[in-house]
Amino acid sequence: MEILAQPLLIIAHLLTFSFTLVHGIGTIKSCNQTPYPKTCNHFMIQTNPMSTPEQNLFTFRDQSLRVTMNKAIEAHHLVSSMDLTLFDQRAKLAWLDCLELFEDSVDLINRSVSTNSPFDSQTWLSAAIANHQTCQNGFIEHYFNSSAYHLNSLPFMLSDFQELLSNSLAINKANVVAPETNGRRRLLVNGFPTWVSAADRKLLQSRPGLEGPKYDVVVAQDGSGNYKTISEAVEAVAKSRKGSTRYVIHVKAGVYRENVEIKKAAKNLMIIGDGIDATIVTGSKNAQDGSTTFRSATFAISAEGFIARDIAFENTAGPQKHQAVALRSRSDFSAFYRCSFKGYQDTLYVYSQRQFYRDCDIYGTIDFIFGDAAAMFQNCNIYVRKPMDNQRNTVTAQGRSDQNENTGIVIHNSRIMAAPDLRAVQGSFKTYLGRPWKKYSRTVFVRSFLDGLIDPQGWLPWSGDFGLSTLYYGEYMNTGSGANTEGRVKWHGFHLITSATEAGKFTVGNFLAGESWIPATRVPFDSGL
Repeated sequence: MEILAQPLLIIAHLLTFSFTLVHGIGTIKSCNQTPYPKTCNHFMIQTNPMSTPEQNLFTFRDQSLRVTMNKAIEAHHLVSSMDLTLFDQRAKLAWLDCLELFEDSVDLINRSVSTNSPFDSQTWLSAAIANHQTCQNGFIEHYFNSSAYHLNSLPFMLSDFQELLSNSLAINKANVVAPETNGRRRLLVNGFPTWVSAADRKLLQSRPGLEGPKYDVVVAQDGSGNYKTISEAVEAVAKSRKGSTRYVIHVKAGVYRENVEIKKAAKNLMIIGDGIDATIVTGSKNAQDGSTTFRSATFAISAEGFIARDIAFENTAGPQKHQAVALRSRSDFSAFYRCSFKGYQDTLYVYSQRQFYRDCDIYGTIDFIFGDAAAMFQNCNIYVRKPMDNQRNTVTAQGRSDQNENTGIVIHNSRIMAAPDLRAVQGSFKTYLGRPWKKYSRTVFVRSFLDGLIDPQGWLPWSGDFGLSTLYYGEYMNTGSGANTEGRVKWHGFHLITSATEAGKFTVGNFLAGESWIPATRVPFDSGL
């Protein structure tokens, strides 16, 4: 036995060396397919070589995600341990955003590591990219000339995290397979996508006072409910609720002047009002008075599976206060039915992940539907309001910053019109369908009514030629005097869609995989064109 041991040991070392060499060559070849091959090679071979049998069990995708998660944990630690004595009050607010967002990114990447669904991972990794971008925006947007000082004091901005995240997104995309449809279009239940459960559909379709859905708690300003404010009810739910089954809060008619935050732990929460003209949540936080855009929201949701029905969300700061968000959602599988969103600049922040809006009213001026979610608006009324003098209106500002993100804004079977305050003077202000907030901005208008307020060019540049060749803006079979495409922009990234197959990529069924989750919310929807 001792005689054989040494040769066997030599053979084992040779086999290990051969495997590591072959693996390294394979890794280099795979890394060369990523957006940042040098970063990939450094971390995948030098920093984390797959040289043990346990590591060899992981796929290239698994290893990439684990390396990225380690870097996300490191970035979060660096943020949490920063010396805040260097920051003024507004910098501290931006830092708080970063702290929350990087903690969320660790969770999103960890979920991507743990799931067997690359399709879901693509959504969560895209959301992590949105988090990284938003952290930077919190400083850049509010510091302008002094932004370099604060950014230089943030070490994670100089790290390879963003490149690793982009690489993981590209690697994961290669594993994405569209959700199984068994070769046929699935029939919908009462017009709802399938990720909305039967119980949730029943709640959404019920009529207040008649079929009477069962509420877990009631909020009423007059004291006739369990709580007088929405925030009190949400806080109580977080403390006392067990499990994560659907929890329904009925908010009776009234004007609720409060800023509400639904945190990640409050999954599957549903809020039902008494109508968009009866139940109103209102606030006035804004960028001009010191808030970050992210934190200015009157109503903010981070928890998965949020649903709202028959309620209005407002930010009354006014156009002179610039960025002022009425609602911000980063709730995956969220749905809004018969809701109203009122503001001016940055009204509705479709921040990240999968979101569906049906029969809603949205009011605003500049970039008033914006963010980096995979967001679908169906059968909605979009009202453009009167801006300040010398301003131009833009309906959308989509924030896709990586070509492999599965995000975008799709407006389907909806109506874009002037609000009453703009209607009488709409000839004095130009209105556009959107502008590219980020390099790969993606927005599509499908079978919608575009009124005459839309400028013949249709779309507005952000700055110079930024993003004009890399964005994807599309229009398909729209109607109305604003839908005439003869004078549209000639950008490489603009598409006059003539093929139903191409347009079909932006339906609820394909773009949101909505048939797998919206039916559970009981929000009605059309899966196809």
